[in-house]
Amino acid sequence: MTRVAVVTGGSRGIGRAAAERLAADGTAVVIVYAGNTAEAEKTVAQIKASGGQAIAAQADVADEKAVAAAFDLAEETFGGVDVVVNSAGIMPLGTVADMDLDVFDQTMRTNARGTFVVSQQAARRLRSGGAIIMISSSVVGLRFPRYGAYAMTKGGVEALTLVLARELRGRDITVNTVAPGPTATALFLDGKDQDTIDTLAKQPPLERLGEPSDVAEVVSFLAGPARWVNGQTIRANGGII
Repeated sequence: MTRVAVVTGGSRGIGRAAAERLAADGTAVVIVYAGNTAEAEKTVAQIKASGGQAIAAQADVADEKAVAAAFDLAEETFGGVDVVVNSAGIMPLGTVADMDLDVFDQTMRTNARGTFVVSQQAARRLRSGGAIIMISSSVVGLRFPRYGAYAMTKGGVEALTLVLARELRGRDITVNTVAPGPTATALFLDGKDQDTIDTLAKQPPLERLGEPSDVAEVVSFLAGPARWVNGQTIRANGGII
């Protein structure tokens, strides 16, 4: 039986790398994307060109009806869902004193509520032997100024991982989080000058930014062979903390 993955935020960055890696592992993939249809279709085409199976589904991850429809599509097309990768997210920056609360609310809606909504469908639908994989961030531990709202959402994601792993007792479904360090994606690079990027790249002992493929490697491990890893947060960050 072919394993089936739903990957949110799958049209760009870490989500796209995870989708492509899972497809290369032989998993059929549903790319869930917010609005960039061209990039989602490009990802699907790339996976198919490499011999994999993929379809795209547009959904606001915080909209429970849209997310349910994406899971419906996965079940109708591929027969079920085994793996969920929660990688949809936004990262507006600002100090606690100055952040616009409308921006804060949107960050919470996408990163916190969105992860919860997707995880809710996963908890209801995943087959035995399944895996739920959250994407957090090493900024939760690094405590960078201006990342307060973002770190707050990701701290919540890590807490949800612990709870959900225990709620799924007896179902043979693992729940884990990957917390990348600075990774060379548009989400991370946008709005940063080269000096800032260079400084962050030198912080890990490996002295480079992570690549999306570095994170996808850990996602692949948790999605398949890592059946005895459960309720954990893995900080894939080159040793920065």
